[in-house]
Amino acid sequence: MTAPAPHPSTVERTVAVNGVELHVVEAGPADGFPVVLSHGFPELAYSWRHQIPALADAGYRVICPDQRGYGRSSRPEAVEAYDIHHLTGDLIALLDEAGHEQAAFVGHDWGAMVVNGVAALHPDRCAAVMAMSVPLLPRGPISPLELFKMAFGDSFFYMLYFQEPGVADADLGRDPAETMTRMLAGLTVPEGGQLDTSGLSAPEGTGFVDRLPKAEGLPGWLSQEELDVYIAEFTRTGFTGGISWYRNLHRNWETTPQLDGRVLEMPAAFLTGALDPVNLMSPAGLMDGYVQDLRFSRVVDGAGHWVQQEKPAEVNAAILELLSAVAH
Repeated sequence: MTAPAPHPSTVERTVAVNGVELHVVEAGPADGFPVVLSHGFPELAYSWRHQIPALADAGYRVICPDQRGYGRSSRPEAVEAYDIHHLTGDLIALLDEAGHEQAAFVGHDWGAMVVNGVAALHPDRCAAVMAMSVPLLPRGPISPLELFKMAFGDSFFYMLYFQEPGVADADLGRDPAETMTRMLAGLTVPEGGQLDTSGLSAPEGTGFVDRLPKAEGLPGWLSQEELDVYIAEFTRTGFTGGISWYRNLHRNWETTPQLDGRVLEMPAAFLTGALDPVNLMSPAGLMDGYVQDLRFSRVVDGAGHWVQQEKPAEVNAAILELLSAVAH
């Protein structure tokens, strides 16, 4: 599979919003119903390269940023600048800048947590929400970090490892080509496998990168040219911006007591790859009782974690299915 050509209407620009500058890819008719795409870790707006043309062709206005800390967008130094209030505020500010009251928000991985935050903190701006890989999760009774410490104890778990300033930054940044190759080419769990086979909680190793399975060539969905886009950007920027999102897990919980008991009422959907290791950490059933209008929860066969890149046709069809019910 090769990267699709940009849609003829595609425009890339830098937008000053919410105290940062965001590099944004936009496509589709200016008066089309807006769809905001939110990428995960360690990704870029480029991760949506297969979705942007399909959504634009269908008449939607696509707004797709490199989010703060990533790519050609600002990378603030303060860790607190990456909390859920700033991350959701960026997407709302982009919507304001584009002159729209509402949009559908679609997120993958950490981006799924951001669009969940938009839906919970700004429900009047969210016409529909779709999460990929990470389900739409309610605010828990305790901080996620405390939960992870209880679950993993002294064992390795990447989200706990990411908390110590500088450590994971150096680990992932030592050889960005190796980091991105292992991340993109190897983040799957064999059918019936355990979480540690993905490397996310593997007991053997000295850091995070060397716990990830070494790639034996590139999968069919990822060309060397596409991989090189990620390698070039993360070689230039490092990984601290993205890792800083993880360093706000406790702050995000601590600063959102108003979300305790909150439910999502807008149309929603969930999509994940059958071989995605996140399924073992956060199963779709966690959405029960929280998502009131779940239009579908779907598993894509043969896909690992990077579902919208691995199986774009299936993902595009699912996004359009949700949008058809809410676009106006």
